[in-house]
Amino acid sequence: MRIDLHTHSSVSDGTDSPAELLSTAAAAGLDVVALTDHDTTAGWGPAAEARPAGLTVVPGMELSCRWFPDDQPPISVHLLGYLFDPLHAAFVAERARLREERLSRGERIVVALAADGHPVAWEAILERSAGGVVGRPHIARALVEAGVVSSVDDAFATLLHHRSPYYVAKADTDVREGIGLVRAAGGVPVFAHGMARSRGRVVGDGAIAAMVDAGLLGLEVDHPDHTAEERDHLRNLAAVHGLLTTGSSDYHGTNKRTPIGACTTDPGQYEALIAAATGSTLLSD
Repeated sequence: MRIDLHTHSSVSDGTDSPAELLSTAAAAGLDVVALTDHDTTAGWGPAAEARPAGLTVVPGMELSCRWFPDDQPPISVHLLGYLFDPLHAAFVAERARLREERLSRGERIVVALAADGHPVAWEAILERSAGGVVGRPHIARALVEAGVVSSVDDAFATLLHHRSPYYVAKADTDVREGIGLVRAAGGVPVFAHGMARSRGRVVGDGAIAAMVDAGLLGLEVDHPDHTAEERDHLRNLAAVHGLLTTGSSDYHGTNKRTPIGACTTDPGQYEALIAAATGSTLLSD
């Protein structure tokens, strides 16, 4: 079995619609794909309607979180949640709050860019998102289309990175609270790309141990942004804490160069993840 447990559609910051993403997954020879858009389950319905025969879809989400060290500024982290109840009231409320945070943050970034003469407009970016969750990749694509930068990667390297004067932080969920919400909704929480240093600061082993105490059930180990050494470290850490390990592409369509299925999950680990979930069911034949 070929299993990719982390992908994004145009419902958040990917470029493929849910239907296109599933078609791409099937064409790439995947047997299982998880749809994990940022802070929303809006793609679950379209995915159920468009699922090709023979492809199993795992309903999921990537939750925007923060780790709060005692003696440092907060660190941005992401939490993958699989097969949770999308109607769990507390989780619904927190997802809505995060989406509003994304909208407010996006507008402030665009207003600042426009004030410095960059030809981007918030209304056009909202229209481009088609009602989905707005993120920095939407702004990056607008900058590409305006001729300000040559690519989405260039936009992040020059104008949208964490140290840019245009960067605006979000009030993300405390990761331990996020883990609690996923578990309360019957889902399986997995710490996403936990050693991806190219994305910014990463948490240490002590933080991961604290997440385990809060109910974390897995680590995303095989990810395109992890080196071989980092994967080995995470795999060993998972063994110490009795955690599941997953692998995935973190596919975003043309917003990133990584192809779907670039990294995959061991079938035994996938079966253990499914067995741990009680909140919702797979989309399958």
